[in-house]
Amino acid sequence: MLVVGLTGGIGSGKSEVARRLAARGAVVVDADAIAREVVAPGTPGLAQVVEAFGAEVLAADGSLDRERLAATVFGDDEQRQRLNAIVHPLVGAAMVRRTEEAAARDPKAVVVNDVPLLVEGGLSDRYDAVVVVDCAEETQLRRLVEQRGMTDADARARMAVQASREQRLAVADIVISNDGDLAELDRQVEQAWADLADRAGRTSST
Repeated sequence: MLVVGLTGGIGSGKSEVARRLAARGAVVVDADAIAREVVAPGTPGLAQVVEAFGAEVLAADGSLDRERLAATVFGDDEQRQRLNAIVHPLVGAAMVRRTEEAAARDPKAVVVNDVPLLVEGGLSDRYDAVVVVDCAEETQLRRLVEQRGMTDADARARMAVQASREQRLAVADIVISNDGDLAELDRQVEQAWADLADRAGRTSST
């Protein structure tokens, strides 16, 4: 089994790369999706969040009001660390479990852990290879404004709290540059997949 860390800044196109790797045979374990699961209604994770931040972070249906919680912790390092101390261990344990399950099913699996905050969490050493989806900051900004509807100021603030482009590139074993079109992205993903499949001892077509 090859365990791969996939990361990239907000607006870099990391999710597009994850989808393309999955289509080629990778087992993708999505940290963001798991982060939502561990605070779903009825979970110990949600109970801990409510205990820490109050019932006002709940929506009317009892689910987590993610926007309200984000507004509470965004820009407040102490509050963000408080939230991370609850959620990150739960997410980490679930990702390890799913990675192990994939290995049990296929000893030559390429398991891609899609981790937005891989660099910020100091997690690069946990992986056999780190793939970084990279693009110019101007490209990130344009995508966040045009595709996600953020204001320029909001987009810049989101980018500012993440690791820098240089910090991500410093831990990369494979870099996928995503300033071009989808055809160019496909070409680079295909090349990256061939490399990862070879490291895992499988052919890129299986």
